[in-house]
Amino acid sequence: MIKHSIIFSSTSWNIKLRELAKQGKFKEGLQHYKQMLLSGYTPNTFTFPFTLKSCANLSLPITGLQLHSHVIQTGCQHDPYVHSSLISMYSKCCLIYNAQQVFDESSQSVKILGVCYNALLAGYVLNSLHFDALLLFQQMCVNGVPYTDVTMLGLIPACTFPQHVMFGLSLHGCIVKCGLDQESNVGNCLLTMYVRYGSIDLARKLFNSMPSKELISWNAMISGYAQNGLATNVLDLYNKMVSSGIDPDPVTFVSVLSSCAHLGAHSIGCDIERRIGCGGFGLNTYLRNALINMHARCGNLNRARKLFDEMHDKNIISWTAIIVGYGMHGHGEIAVQLFNHMLLDGIQPDGAAFVSVLSACSHAGLTDKGLEYFFGMESNYGINPGLEHYACVVDLLGRAGRLEEARELIALMPVEPDGAVWGALLGACKIHKNVELAELAFEHVVQLEPTNVGYYVLLSNIYSEAENLEGIARVRVMMRARKLRKEPGCSYVEHKGKVHLFVVGDRAHHQATEIYRMLDRLEDLIGVNSSNKNKSEDLIATDRYKKDNDSKDVEILTWTGVHSEKLAIAFGLLNTEVGKEIVVMKNLRVCGDCHLFIKLVSKIVNRDFIIRDPSRFHHFKDGVCSCNDYW
Repeated sequence: MIKHSIIFSSTSWNIKLRELAKQGKFKEGLQHYKQMLLSGYTPNTFTFPFTLKSCANLSLPITGLQLHSHVIQTGCQHDPYVHSSLISMYSKCCLIYNAQQVFDESSQSVKILGVCYNALLAGYVLNSLHFDALLLFQQMCVNGVPYTDVTMLGLIPACTFPQHVMFGLSLHGCIVKCGLDQESNVGNCLLTMYVRYGSIDLARKLFNSMPSKELISWNAMISGYAQNGLATNVLDLYNKMVSSGIDPDPVTFVSVLSSCAHLGAHSIGCDIERRIGCGGFGLNTYLRNALINMHARCGNLNRARKLFDEMHDKNIISWTAIIVGYGMHGHGEIAVQLFNHMLLDGIQPDGAAFVSVLSACSHAGLTDKGLEYFFGMESNYGINPGLEHYACVVDLLGRAGRLEEARELIALMPVEPDGAVWGALLGACKIHKNVELAELAFEHVVQLEPTNVGYYVLLSNIYSEAENLEGIARVRVMMRARKLRKEPGCSYVEHKGKVHLFVVGDRAHHQATEIYRMLDRLEDLIGVNSSNKNKSEDLIATDRYKKDNDSKDVEILTWTGVHSEKLAIAFGLLNTEVGKEIVVMKNLRVCGDCHLFIKLVSKIVNRDFIIRDPSRFHHFKDGVCSCNDYW
């Protein structure tokens, strides 16, 4: 009778231990275990898994070693679940060698159940020993130990690194073979694996084949598209998700807002903002930061600033987002003020924050201020400048015409300059028409990024402005040899929730006749009457070369016809109310001809235009651009 009472009481202790572990009350769990010992009760195989779990989650290695001795003293070390709990405890306490030792001491009968393999696999992954995890899985297969969805869930994170892509594909085959691909958790992990590989097509194929798609599945696929710059796919999939009755969460919204920012899809972003408010996520800091970024990159800097000012818990990402916004819009002085306010608020700047303020100084011509920040990074904040910071400063000096200083800075860099650094110098050479230094920069940049067609086009344009026709021909020969073609320019305008895309010389739009008629009227108004009308400087130089040399073997890098931003401007004038601001997004840098055209049109028709190119915004008003022709 007394014996039964003791057994019953021990069970009560174990039940309490289990409940405390389930509730995450790990400290209380260990105290409860101590009281159990003081009360004279002996722990058993049902006691240790919960006690070890509490120890593991608190990461108490010394306590874990004491518990291990208790396991041995009570003879419970041969129980597979106690054994696997010991492995997990040591892994979470960063004592992976002890975990391996426990595994090696496991009897064959315990190992064959698989729980110890699963525990050590998870431990290797937790401690970033991914290759060891893959080797252990191979050993598991050789020994005929059956694997389960728990095995795969522990192993898949080890396969998310590019160097393990082949093993990941083999693992997928194993999962399909044993029918585990129908498990939603396994499917979601595989989806994440393919996304991290950058294998978006494989990820989408897997996503489409999933029998039931949960929110986590949709988020994984949407995030994958966003991370790979496929913004249009993000919006398409988001619409399908909503149509399927799946309610988005903050993770979904962050990816969608990022894509809206990329595309300049402001009305869609505003709709997302309304959904965020209705869903009760309005105070979420990550979403607030994403909204600030979206509004700033879609041209609505006032709304971005309002959201920023309303935030009570601004973090470094919040400050960086608004500083980037002002920098892109050419308001370098305000960006600098914000950076200084951030410092006064006690926010420690990071590398990204310095990139944002250096870029803002570059676009606004605040050369000395930018240099002050750059040279104070290490001494004042303990941040070693990276390649991205050097690229900003080379751009800063180059735009100011201090090309020799920029070249000296590159020569003194403690790290090997990359393509972005030399590319910044090449871009500065175009601004200041320095052909000799441009050739030097190009020589370096093509060694680092031989397939980046933008650098070839940039040098060709530099030769064009210098009327160096032989140089243009050499660039074309190099491009032809490497099978490179210039990316066609495109611009898009959002109107009534729909994005209207235009490419150079586009006549596919259903309003093409009216658009070209509007352009003719605008050009008549500003007095454009040239035999070279609608041709870029590069194309004019190419025509001249062909005429002078009677050559038919010259590849034209640009296309005849009207540049895309002019078409977008004409479309906007045709379809918007008088006085309404027109926002145009463009994939390539605005050329000088179009920049002058839009300035003149803004004055003649008394309309404001905002053009976003890959690096900044241009605000055209009353015949003046916010960049002050400094871009």
